[in-house]
Amino acid sequence: MSKYAPLVLLVDDNRADVELACEASAGGKYHSTIHSEEDGEKALAYLRRVGLGPKDEAIRPDLIVLDLNLPGKDGRRVLEELKRDPNLCTIPVIMFSTSQSSRDVVGCYKAGANSYVCKPVSLEDFFSAIWSIEQFWFGSALLPEEGKNGIASKRSVD
Repeated sequence: MSKYAPLVLLVDDNRADVELACEASAGGKYHSTIHSEEDGEKALAYLRRVGLGPKDEAIRPDLIVLDLNLPGKDGRRVLEELKRDPNLCTIPVIMFSTSQSSRDVVGCYKAGANSYVCKPVSLEDFFSAIWSIEQFWFGSALLPEEGKNGIASKRSVD
């Protein structure tokens, strides 16, 4: 196993939240690299490598953190498309939203979300939420990566 910085695709139209998430990740244990997209269509295009030239690089993320309320195609619709796409459906998707509506939470889980985290209001709690997400997904969980002999392998980020 080799050490690496995990890649997170953060889909959020709020620049302040994106900047805070980048700051939290940079100061966290895993030093995740965050690639951000501001809406669902751009996120799907990035994941599908649409419109990229031969020198452009869209690396498959280890984790997608997806806001629910996005302009255009909202987070639930993006989630539904991701989970229907055989090339993308194994990427874990964390819904990260201010909504605490039972309808939103249940709807996201029914659509295939791997978890639903409410965006905290305070700076300290926001950082803690990002670090908790990273700790679970990069410290405890097995990520879907094919290793030798087709067996999932745990990539070392410690």
